[in-house]
Amino acid sequence: MISKISVKLKNNPYDIIIGHKILTQLPKYLGPLKRYKDAVVISHPIIERLYGAQLSAGLKKSGYSVKFFNVPEGEKSKSFECAAGLLAKISSYDVNRNIFIIALGGGVIGDLAGFVAAIYKRGVPYIQVPTTLLAQIDSAIGGKTAVDLETGKNLVGAFYQPRLVFADTKVLTSLSKRQICNGLAEAIKYGILGDPELFDYIEANHQKFLKGEDKVLNFIVGRCAKIKADIVAADEKETKGLRTILNFGHTVGHAVEAASPGYKYHHGEAVGLGMRVAARISVATGLLSNSVEARINQVISKVGLPEKIEGVSLAKILELMQHDKKFVAGHNRFVLAHKIGKVSVVSDVPTKVITDAVKDYM
Repeated sequence: MISKISVKLKNNPYDIIIGHKILTQLPKYLGPLKRYKDAVVISHPIIERLYGAQLSAGLKKSGYSVKFFNVPEGEKSKSFECAAGLLAKISSYDVNRNIFIIALGGGVIGDLAGFVAAIYKRGVPYIQVPTTLLAQIDSAIGGKTAVDLETGKNLVGAFYQPRLVFADTKVLTSLSKRQICNGLAEAIKYGILGDPELFDYIEANHQKFLKGEDKVLNFIVGRCAKIKADIVAADEKETKGLRTILNFGHTVGHAVEAASPGYKYHHGEAVGLGMRVAARISVATGLLSNSVEARINQVISKVGLPEKIEGVSLAKILELMQHDKKFVAGHNRFVLAHKIGKVSVVSDVPTKVITDAVKDYM
């Protein structure tokens, strides 16, 4: 079964296609790109080995040319150096061609390829073909593209919407348990910020998800994608405060991720820790009950995410948080929980409350 979710933006609307074993069917959904016949696929070697042949076969059968440019796996590829290298290769290849870019991979590939698409020739079309759970339910949707700086994650980028997001849930069955758990952190986030039924479903069915049951995969991916699509449509560029709630757990999570040596913590693992801290701050500020905090922590633990921040300096975490894009003119802003299904953005949380909450999980 294939489902379609529309991201209803005023100027750049697009669809999210979700299905099982659909990778070769991508050309059926490339109507908006009729005049672009040269696909430049940005990926990394492992992903190309696993899925490159399927993707290429479908595209070539429909008359597209396909060229792969791979980058090393991991967060370090989200850099100016890597982006510049890709731009040089693409510009050399792009002679008498009409290219569009395909991001085939997880969140790092999606962010990097989207950034390259946004700035090459002042913007060329791109599509997202996410291959991780985290990318299918979160990072591939919404048009946030970026590279990292030493001072923090995603500090240089642009809002640049894809023309299509194409999610084949079959690819998730090849992921390691760690990668699945990494994505489930974002799914839990969606439940906390606005969907109690989704939270209940994850709580009850996470083992089936880890076993790769396609109905469970499709339900969770579809539910999360719909939530993200609706929020993005309501606040595309995070100017109304609505989209900011998607950052629940990310303020501390991004800092933990960037502060960990060699990016020891994957994004979802760091966000899981960030959600624990955010829940603790929510309790300390009188917004959340201890019992709901305990339930949030229990579900985060059940899906196999870390319980403590290890090998990372408290001072470094606090320093990196100051570069968070949600902080404005020295005023901190946190997304905090009131209950499962309701969060709000809170400014000027006392420094001691933040520090104590982070310490509690170290």
